[in-house]
Amino acid sequence: MPSASGLNADTLGPVDVAVVAFEGNRFNGDIAPALRELQKNGTVRILDLSFVRKSADGTVEMVELGDEPASEAFQQVVEAQFDLLSDDDLKAVAAELPADSSALVVAWENTWAARLATAVRQSQGEVRLLERVPREAVVAAVAALNTD
Repeated sequence: MPSASGLNADTLGPVDVAVVAFEGNRFNGDIAPALRELQKNGTVRILDLSFVRKSADGTVEMVELGDEPASEAFQQVVEAQFDLLSDDDLKAVAAELPADSSALVVAWENTWAARLATAVRQSQGEVRLLERVPREAVVAAVAALNTD
């Protein structure tokens, strides 16, 4: 049964969280159109989105949508935001940030994989390992292909 947000836990695709850091607090919202496009074409559904900023003196600030000019670009991205990311999650992200930097923290459902995820659950399957190949390894493999 779908919830009031239209989400149904039984048919959700895998959910990922990404932390995108910006040195010198130079976050400007330029990645919002890419997220909007991914959501519009059904690749992902943005579930939660937050900003964290650490000043030069180490003071941490959680920035809500609408609090910053750059965040205006993201207001169109999030449809039915819910609190998947807790304050403790955001504090943990902030603790890892160097001084004078900020981060976009975004959780999304991989809607492209929802059908497969549902089939795995319905067949009593269980994903035991799922890893992202580091970008450096992919770059090295592509470079090796191009030297042949």
